Formats: sequence, C-alpha cells, structure tokens
Amino acid sequence: MADFRIFTVYRLNTYPLIHRGFLHATLNALALVPLLERFEADQGTLLTGAMFAGPFSTLPAAGYLVIERGILRQNTAILGASVWVFVLLGVEGIKTFKANPYFVVGAGYAYGLGYLKILAPPEKVLRWIEGKLNLLGRLPHYVSIDQKTYEATILALRRDPRLLKIPPYLSVLCIVVGVVWLFLLPLNEYSRRTYISENALLPGQVHTYFGGSEQNVFNAYKHEIQAVTENGHAEIATRLSEIFQSIGLKTATQEYEYYAAGAAHKGKNTYAVLHAPRGDATEAIVLVAAWTNMDGELNQRGVALALTLARYFKRWSLWSKDIIILITSDSKAGPQAWVDAYHDEHSIRSAAPLPLKSGALQGAVVVDYALDHRFETMHIVYDGINGQLPNLDLFNSAVHIASGQMGIKVALQRMWKHNDSYQKRLQTMLRGMASQGLGHTSGPHSSFIPYHVDAITLQAVGNGYQDEMAMGRCVESTFRSLNNLLEHFHQSFFFYLLMQPSRFVSIGTYLPSAMLVAVNFTIMAIALWVQSGRPPKSRVASAAAKKSEKSEVEVVEKDGMIAVVPKEEMATIERQLFLPVVLVVGFHFLGAVPLYVFNNTGRAGLSPTLTFFALANIFLPTLIAILISGYVTMTSHRLILLQCFSLLLLGMFLATLATLNFSLAFLVGLLAAPLSFAGMPMSSYAVFGGQHG
Repeated sequence: MADFRIFTVYRLNTYPLIHRGFLHATLNALALVPLLERFEADQGTLLTGAMFAGPFSTLPAAGYLVIERGILRQNTAILGASVWVFVLLGVEGIKTFKANPYFVVGAGYAYGLGYLKILAPPEKVLRWIEGKLNLLGRLPHYVSIDQKTYEATILALRRDPRLLKIPPYLSVLCIVVGVVWLFLLPLNEYSRRTYISENALLPGQVHTYFGGSEQNVFNAYKHEIQAVTENGHAEIATRLSEIFQSIGLKTATQEYEYYAAGAAHKGKNTYAVLHAPRGDATEAIVLVAAWTNMDGELNQRGVALALTLARYFKRWSLWSKDIIILITSDSKAGPQAWVDAYHDEHSIRSAAPLPLKSGALQGAVVVDYALDHRFETMHIVYDGINGQLPNLDLFNSAVHIASGQMGIKVALQRMWKHNDSYQKRLQTMLRGMASQGLGHTSGPHSSFIPYHVDAITLQAVGNGYQDEMAMGRCVESTFRSLNNLLEHFHQSFFFYLLMQPSRFVSIGTYLPSAMLVAVNFTIMAIALWVQSGRPPKSRVASAAAKKSEKSEVEVVEKDGMIAVVPKEEMATIERQLFLPVVLVVGFHFLGAVPLYVFNNTGRAGLSPTLTFFALANIFLPTLIAILISGYVTMTSHRLILLQCFSLLLLGMFLATLATLNFSLAFLVGLLAAPLSFAGMPMSSYAVFGGQHG
C-alpha cells in the first residue's frame, strides 16, 4: 500500500484476483460461487460483470485506503476475493432483513439498499448489447437482464437437455469409485486391528487344566466310537446316550428326516445337558460335534473330544450357565433340526420335538477334528446362512485364545499361508465376500446364527505338533469366557469383513462401496424419468435448429418475476405409466416360478433345470418382446419408462440388501451394472426421436 500511485490505480480493481495460495483461492471460490450465482440470477450476467469489475471492487478498496492510510496510518496489504464474498453477503443481508433496516456501512449493504444503483449501466444499454451479440443464444446458462428470479433460473437449468448427458458419466463414476473403494479396504488406513469390546469375556485370562489323564479318557472314547462307526444312526445314538448317562448327565435324542432336492436327509441327534451348579437354568452354551463333517469325513476325534470335555466339565463347579453337548448325525440337517426344535420352529413331519431343554442359548462352539494325526493350524469358520455373521467378539476371543494363549496358528477362509501382505488380505476378504454372497451353510454353526445364537466352528487342519489336548484347552478356555458373559453378545460388530485373524473392516467403512454401485441405477432411473416427460425431437427439427441462429423463447413468470427460456424446452408430454408398471411388476413376480421349480426338483434334475432356466433367461426376453409387440405398440416413450422403473427397483433393492448382506448386494450390483447402459434408449430418444403413444 505504501507504493500506491496514480499509475497503479488499476490495483483497485485487480486485488480480488490475487491470492496467497491454492488453499486461499479454493476457500474463497467455495464461498463466492453460490452467492455469485444468486446475484447473477437476480441482476443478469452483463450487470454482474459490470458491477464486479467496477464498483464492487473499487469502492471497498477506496474505503480501505482512506481508513488504513488516512486515519490509522498503517500499511497492511489486502488481497483475495473475500471482499466480493462480504459484498454479496451484504446484498443478501439487506434482501433478508429489509423489513428491519438499520444503519450499516459497506458496498454490499449500500447496493442492497439501492444507493449504488446509479453506478450500474442502464438496462437499455445492456439490452442493446444482448441483442446485438445474441448472448442468450450463444452463451450457455446466460442470464438475461430480463430474468429476475433465482427459482426461474433453476427451472431453465432443469429444462436444459445438456443435463441429460451427465447421468451416464456420473453413473460410471459411481461404479468405478465403488470398486476402487473396495480395493482400498485391505490397506492399513482403512482397516483396523481386532479388539475385544465385551470386557467381561476376559479371553485367555484363565489357566486351563484339560490334559494329562484326560488323554487316556479321550483314547477310550475314540475306541468306543470306532466300534460303532459301521452301525446305523439308532445304534450310534444309543451308545452315545449310554456314555452320557455314565458321566451323570441328562440325555435325550431327536429323530429327523428332511426331503430336499429329491433326496432324504435323516438321522438321529443325541444330546446331554450339564446343569450349572451356580446357575438357574436360564442360559446355556452349546458344544457341538457332528458325526460327519462338511466334507463327509468321520469326525472321530471331534466326537471323542466332545465326550471327553463333557466328562471334564462335569467335575467343575464354576459354571454359571448350563452346557449342552450335542452330537449330530451330519453337519447340515442335524444341527438345523435340533436348533429349530429347541426354539419350537420345527415341522412335526420333519423333526421330532425335544424332550429335554435348558435356557436361552448364548453361544455355540463346534469341534471339527476329522484328522487321524496331530494338526498344525486351527481353521475358524464363521460364515452363517444367507450372509449372517456371529458377533465379532466371539471370533476375536477364539483367535486370542488359540494364537495368544495356546500358541496355535489360526487361519480363516482356507488361507493357510498368510503373510499379511496386501494381496493376501485382499484374497481373504474376497473369499469371505464370496462365501457370504452365496449364503450357503459353511458348518454346523451356521444353523444357530439365524436364531441370534453366535456360533463358530473350530476345525483342525494340516500336519503339525498340536494334538487333541491343545484343541480341548482352546474349547475349555472359550467356554470359560462364554461363562463370564453377563448378557447376550451385543457390544461388538455383527457386520464386518475380515482380512486376517487380527484385522477387519467394519460396516461403516465398506458399506459406501456397495451403495455407490447401487446408486448408479437410481441416477440413470431419474435421468430416464426426466427424459420421458419431454417430447421427442425429430431429425428435421434438429437440423433446422442447428441452421437457425435464433430460437423461439418463452417468458416464464413466477412470484412476480420472469425468466427467458427456449420455448422447445418448456414443452411436456403426459407419461403413460400403466403398461410399463404392469410389465415390471409382472416380470418381478415371474421370479417365483424358478424358485418353486428348484425347490421341488430332485437332485438328478437340478443340473438340467439350471441349464433350461439359463437358456430361458437369454432367449425369453426377446420372445416376450415379440409377443407383446403383437398386441401393444412398444413406443420409445414406453421403453424409456420400462427401463426407468426396472433400474429404480434394482437400485432400491440393492441399497436395502447392502445393509443385510453387503457381499451379495455388491456382486449383484456389479454384474447388473451394464443394465444401466443397455440399449441407451435415453440417448437415442433425445437425438433421433421416435413415436410415442
């Protein structure tokens, strides 16, 4: 300011364009753009340019010079567009509080009160410039001097056909960002280490005593099981009941028989209840060992270990919850029949009721030890039916006990060699997403999770130096932690993705990726809905419009103010909704046909049936389109509405599904993403036109 001279007077107008840095300019731009847009909508583009190039820069600078140099005798430099922000705030302030005026000093307030109107160029001159230069027809989003309302500008902008070119690019951007978001999750910045939320669990804080003489008991039970492996379900259940009774436990059995895919699944469950010496039979935890595991292998050591633990637990008086030891005939139908009957949700024709029950189930641990030798790694299986997951605290407790207390290597999602690299984390996460998305049973524990009973399977894999006593101590310590629970699992996460046994991503971090994929369908549906309300343009009309420099305009009046909008953009047509809605709803209900067929087809017919419906999905849409076109004229207008409603429902369903089964929603959304751009009827309709009925 000290070197301000007559030859540098131009600086009174240019100082708002100079900034200290990128951040300074960015913040000023963010504050200025909305206010400047409102001012331009009220006053017109030419007048806005004239005022900001002149009085709105010069008057504040001159006032500052007088105060800073003349009165305060200081030499402080000023720069930046914030002066324009404050001027526009003054204008808005006067517009808002004009009913209660008060004395203020400032260019913005002075203009808002009308004192600076004399400095604005005459409207006749501005109209003459607009007419000579044809600014309204040449400049996009130009605001005429006759346009005096912000709302009318929004209306004109909404009618701009160029806006419909944005949704496809925005839709692609959402898909790309969603996929990139997912691939960023394994990084340390987006994932975090696991931790115990429920302090009462105290995992690994107790000394385990299982071992020593229990090895001999285990060997004896193993031989007992070996002796009845060739017998039927009834004989096996009878022998297991005798063993439970010899231990001193109350014992019961349950028969079941399910028919699925034309095959019968029958067996007999055997279970015993150890009543807690310190409890009142209101809560219980379950130890499960299936006679055969998910791979159809005999779970000889797993069943023997469960029997040994039942005898071991009987000797302790510290239990505050009942312990149920359940031996099922298989790993799928057996646990499902038992847990259904325990909660009285079973069918009498498929499963017998339970003659013996305990309290509310707080948790379940499944032992899968089908090896005939020592193991190396404990594989923890946690996936439930339809993508449901147990509380993360139960998984974390098992990991902490196995790896921290017992020194056993822990694996998940069959990732036996995990070096904690980005590639291994991503592979583990994608395997978990695939399992969750398919929603099939991954172990006996999966049947418990739909009843809000948190359950996991401890599976012995590999060939190492860990024996059944190490597995037993893991189960003992886990049951000691479950015994400490004061209430049901609730503090930790029920929705998560695991990268490795000690690293996870919570729902708040991974959910946006699926939502972004789902929202692309909604964006395209909205764009198609807007396009369906506009009349088609013929090629002749488009060519004539290109040759003509001027187009007809229409004056839109709203709240006593007006806007000038091209006349062709104000035209609307009535949407014919009945046929598109009926077709979309009807096709969605047709999905019940393959659902019924698959549920009532035998195992031998599943493969041909799947092939038939796969081919039907390819050719049926074309056949249906031919049949419908024979009775109803499928115009471009109706096709747009048909795709609009289909994409809208797809986006809505996927967004809802993402909160329940993220993996399934993401996979379906990714596979269905091309449907957003299939045919692109919006573009062809806007450019080439067509009939509409």
